[in-house]
Amino acid sequence: MRFHVITLFPEMFDSYLNESILGRAIKQKKISVSFVNPRKFVTGKYKKVWPDGNVSLQVDDRPYAGGPGMVMRAEPIIKAVESVSKKILKKKDSKILTINFIPSAPKFTTEVAKNISKKYTDIIMICGRYEGIDARVDKILKTKKISIGDYVLTGGEIPAMVLIDSISRQVEGVLGNFNSREEERISTSEIYTRPEILIHNNKKYKVPPVLLSGHQKNIEEWRNRNK
Repeated sequence: MRFHVITLFPEMFDSYLNESILGRAIKQKKISVSFVNPRKFVTGKYKKVWPDGNVSLQVDDRPYAGGPGMVMRAEPIIKAVESVSKKILKKKDSKILTINFIPSAPKFTTEVAKNISKKYTDIIMICGRYEGIDARVDKILKTKKISIGDYVLTGGEIPAMVLIDSISRQVEGVLGNFNSREEERISTSEIYTRPEILIHNNKKYKVPPVLLSGHQKNIEEWRNRNK
């Protein structure tokens, strides 16, 4: 599984991807994550060279019909995605999905993660900023719109991390035990580990006896009741 992230801030991903399960999966080449900054595709009047030699690459502009904030322009994003797509299509049997994150879109779930992992080899994720992205990006690129919840974030980088994490778990070899995937086991939020008796402020907190019984049927019934 290969992830390609279109973002103005690729450095945001450094710590998250270098640690734990994802870091190991990348080192073992079970997954790969690459980044493209749309600023590289800014041209024309939006590319300005100042007298001191500094270059400004403007990826946003004012919204038509007024309104607060700025909107990410379509052209640099489309060019960034197309540059990635051309490289992917050179690989045999590649199947690409391009995703745009929108709060009002259908919600991302584990079932969606499973379907994506089965159908596609390459996932391109567009991380919006400011007030959002010019709607023509979706029309031209035929993106799949996804939401990770009914709230607004500063940018699409956190949703991209969520998808990378969740979809990667569906790739065989990423988890030490493939059955650790939540949908493959009876999941409950009420879980315990050692010690059997925890003493806090002179009060004892015990592990439920059923979990110590070794009776798998009773344990599964208890977990079902405590989901």
